[in-house]
Amino acid sequence: MATHTTRMLIIGSGPAGLSAAIYGARAGLRPIVVQGLQPGGQLTITTDVENYPGFRDVIQGPWLMEEMQAQAEHVGTRMLWDTITSVDLSGPPFRAVGDSGDIYEGETLVIATGAQARWLGVPGEQDLSGKGVSACATCDGFFYRGKKVVVIGGGNTAVEEALYLTNHSPDVTLIHRRDSLRAEKILQDRLFAHPNITVVWNKQVDSFLNDEATGALRAVALTDTQTGETSEIATEGAFVAIGHAPATELFKGALELDKSGYIVVEPGTPKTAIPGVFACGDVMDHTYRQAVTAAGTGCMAALDAERFLAEREFLTEHQTQAAQ
Repeated sequence: MATHTTRMLIIGSGPAGLSAAIYGARAGLRPIVVQGLQPGGQLTITTDVENYPGFRDVIQGPWLMEEMQAQAEHVGTRMLWDTITSVDLSGPPFRAVGDSGDIYEGETLVIATGAQARWLGVPGEQDLSGKGVSACATCDGFFYRGKKVVVIGGGNTAVEEALYLTNHSPDVTLIHRRDSLRAEKILQDRLFAHPNITVVWNKQVDSFLNDEATGALRAVALTDTQTGETSEIATEGAFVAIGHAPATELFKGALELDKSGYIVVEPGTPKTAIPGVFACGDVMDHTYRQAVTAAGTGCMAALDAERFLAEREFLTEHQTQAAQ
């Protein structure tokens, strides 16, 4: 059991956490990144990435995260493999305890624990992930140009994804297990008015079916929630849009969370209600959820952490001089 101390403790190692680490390390804060259960975040389970700036050709998500980690380490970040099980935000220093028993203390804390897409948990879903099944239209919609796609869900996320996909697909079907949508009325109005969107009501997705020849998605199998009748819809792309779950269990009772569980920050900043504690990436962003926006907020968190430390040192120095 060991205690690790740093000027900037970062929990989470996706684009937000690693961007914070790069900026923090370059400012001489010698950050520690505790990597968590999924080192590299959601991009490590994403294959083709076509929308991260700076790369002309399609790149692989795991490769991008390896490069980000290598860059963070190159400029002075310490990467530690552990899963945080509890936090004490009464500092500074802010304290986190790992599953290993190790203790991590930071004069500032950057929370970059991310969010996970909610999945249906039905047969074929994980097997066909990246082969026709996705949970992010803005990430993967481009790969379905001119193809038939379906969206599963009935809230704002589902309607927004369906509308977005009309930029690429001439045939979008929204599948919902009830007979009315939960989405905001203005979004519903846009959905129902769009000529390229069909809504299928009272249908539950039972499984995703693959084409044995190609291994790719060929259809979704459905059951009517009213009659029990089974059917299939042929499709080349299926987008599961039933929401996201931010990884904020650790911070319940310690930080303010919104009704969906995301960390509440000062608008336009990564600052939480606790001075010296910052949140960045998908753990505080339920709107954009992109690698590039996560990286941007990671940069902001590091810059704000650096300012917080500089102001604290300035005040301490002047208080000491005044006491003398």
